[in-house]
Amino acid sequence: MKAPDYLQRILGARVYDVAIETPLDFAPNLSKRLHNRVLIKREDLQPVFSFKLRGAYNKMVRLPKASLDRGVIAASAGNHAQGVALAAQKLRCNATIVMPVTTPQIKVDAVRARGAHVVLHGDSYDAAYAHAKNISQKQKLTFVHPYDDPDVIAGQGTIGMEILRKHPQPVHAIFVPVGGGGLIAGIAAYVKRLRPEIKVIGVEPVDADAMYQSLKAGKRVKLDQVGLFADGVAVKQVGVETFRLCRALVDDIIRVDTDAMCAAIKDVFTDTRVILEPAGALAIAGAKAYAAKSRAKGQTLVAVASGANMNFDRLRFVAEEAELGEHREAILAVTIPEKPGSFKAFCELLGPRNVTEFNYRYDDPANAQVFVGVQVQNRDETARLTRALRRAGLKTHDLSNNDLAKLHVRHTVGGHAAVKNEILYRFEFPERPGALIRFLTSMSRGWNISLFHYRNHGADHGRVLVGMQVPPQDKKQFQQFLGKIGYPYSDETRNPAYRLFLG
Repeated sequence: MKAPDYLQRILGARVYDVAIETPLDFAPNLSKRLHNRVLIKREDLQPVFSFKLRGAYNKMVRLPKASLDRGVIAASAGNHAQGVALAAQKLRCNATIVMPVTTPQIKVDAVRARGAHVVLHGDSYDAAYAHAKNISQKQKLTFVHPYDDPDVIAGQGTIGMEILRKHPQPVHAIFVPVGGGGLIAGIAAYVKRLRPEIKVIGVEPVDADAMYQSLKAGKRVKLDQVGLFADGVAVKQVGVETFRLCRALVDDIIRVDTDAMCAAIKDVFTDTRVILEPAGALAIAGAKAYAAKSRAKGQTLVAVASGANMNFDRLRFVAEEAELGEHREAILAVTIPEKPGSFKAFCELLGPRNVTEFNYRYDDPANAQVFVGVQVQNRDETARLTRALRRAGLKTHDLSNNDLAKLHVRHTVGGHAAVKNEILYRFEFPERPGALIRFLTSMSRGWNISLFHYRNHGADHGRVLVGMQVPPQDKKQFQQFLGKIGYPYSDETRNPAYRLFLG
């Protein structure tokens, strides 16, 4: 079968019946900090606050009338769903959207407001996808794939066309968020035909890096689990066609963590007063990481802001993590002598810096443990402060990149407990009714819960810290339990934050 001519398909794409040609905005503050000219492609300004309507409409407008009369179906975590719903509204056809139960309510409501029928099924996109395909076969509905379809890819590729048209001057690199690969495949297909010297660089979360893993392996890799914070790109396996195009055309894939995404959301807000969703800020986070690693200066970097369907409840968590992502808060564990004057001496070492958090607990007659958050300018200042404390004879651990410390310990500091056979694990629960009960009922009746911390961060998944008393002879049974429960987890029993403050 002959490969599609994507340049022709993109030039002939039908997107502007529903989409707008979005601006390419200069980001002055971010540009100054990165010593590069940063331009943001504002797909958050689309009628559904995301680029997804381009590909969805381009696919659906080309369907035969008989197919439109029967109706369409799609599976989506939200943005593709809104694109299909808007396209169906414009084309006056029925649309059914299968969405994971964990989808933010703002996206579910937006899809229903467009007149589409919403079916909530499963904890992930993959579960929703399988259910949608099943319904499609039974009811003979046309399935509109979110990324692995030439017409969808061509629709998204119009973004690349607009970037080059709006900025004919030299561009060093274009940064694109990657989930299933439809957006970057379309942009790369256009850009590399006309301006092959421009780097096209994908950006993925470290815990949802299916394209990175696939390109590294030379074949499509299916991830066992994906992080849900950036739900718009939470895909376990990239598409067949998108992988083919990315393997041939994409220059690199950069991976960033949650802190970096939150910091990028803040950066875009500072320059535009718009709040992007996590997946929408991925490209900005990638551009920052690239500028830091490559030490590029004076270059033009374009980042695609892919969407702004942010759940309001997430903002608290984003604000907390943004400071860490910018390395503007240092989290330290410091051991100070348990004697008069040592507390004052410690505070003097911190100097005039703003203290964001301070937790103190008597440890033993000789020492006390202090958990402190301090505002800093950058990572270098954290290193200088750590060295100063150590030179003063204070044992100091930098916990700024320690997830256990950031997400749990800072909220649970309260003293040590001598608990026999205690092990400590972090889990990610899908935010849905019954998740906690399912976890508890799966546990052995003989395992006592010795510590439990959960805090709603407004994300699609809850972060839970659990201490359990598991006798050595039950270790095999415990591993079976971990496999059965199916939640992402990490063993934190040897984490220094746990040992210093909780163990």
